[in-house]
Amino acid sequence: MSSEPSFADPQGGARTLQVRRSARARRMRLVVDPRDGAVKLTLPARANLVAAFRWAESKRDWIEATIAALPPPAPLADGATIPYLGGDYRLRWRADAGRRVTIEGGEIVVGGPQELAGQRVIRWLRAEALAVLSAETADYVRRAGVTPARVGIGDPRTRWGSCSASGDIRYNWRLILAPPEVRRATVAHEVGHRLHMDHSPAFHAAVTRLFGRDPAPERAWLRAHGARLHVFGRG
Repeated sequence: MSSEPSFADPQGGARTLQVRRSARARRMRLVVDPRDGAVKLTLPARANLVAAFRWAESKRDWIEATIAALPPPAPLADGATIPYLGGDYRLRWRADAGRRVTIEGGEIVVGGPQELAGQRVIRWLRAEALAVLSAETADYVRRAGVTPARVGIGDPRTRWGSCSASGDIRYNWRLILAPPEVRRATVAHEVGHRLHMDHSPAFHAAVTRLFGRDPAPERAWLRAHGARLHVFGRG
C-alpha cells in the first residue's frame, strides 16, 4: 500500500487520509475532525509510512462509523436555531434591521446583506464568548486565589480549553453554545490548572472545590454532544 487510504462518508463520497509528521509526536495518532469529518493521521518524524497506512486501514470500521455519526453541517441562515446561553434562539434576518446583532424575544436578529448574515452572527457569538468566559474566569480566579489570567478564544478541533505554563487560558468560543453549567465546568477545569499543571488527584479535587461539585456530568455532556457544537456555522 503506497497511497493514502480513503474512507467512505454517508453522502457516498470519500475522505482521503491527511498525513502530518511531527517531531514532537511519540506515537501515531488518528483522529476524525468533528468540524468537517477530515481523517487525520499524525506520525513521528521517522515512522514508516507504509506501516502507518496499514495501521490506519485496520481502523477503517471505527473511522467510517465515526464519520457517519457526525451531525450534518448547520449553516447560520435565516430560520436556523442557535443554542445560546442555555436557550434556543431562532435566527432572523430582516432587511430593516441594523447591522448590529440584537436579541428580540426568542430571536437573534441581524440585518445588512443577507449573504453575510451568518458571518456577522459568528463574529457576534465569538465576542459574546470572550466577554462571558473572561468574566467567569475572573470569578474562578478569585475563588482560587491566583493571579489574574489573560483569556483568549479560538476554534480548536479537540480542546475546549487550555492553560499555558505562563497562566494564559484559551477557550473554544463554541462553549457559548453549550449549557451554562458545561461552560462553567470547563472554566473551573482550566483555572484549576493554575493550581496544578497536571491531572493529579489534587488537581481534580481543586476543580471540584472551585466548581462546587464533581463536574463529571458536564464532561460527559461534552463527550456526547460536543461534535454538534462544531457544526454550527458550517456548510
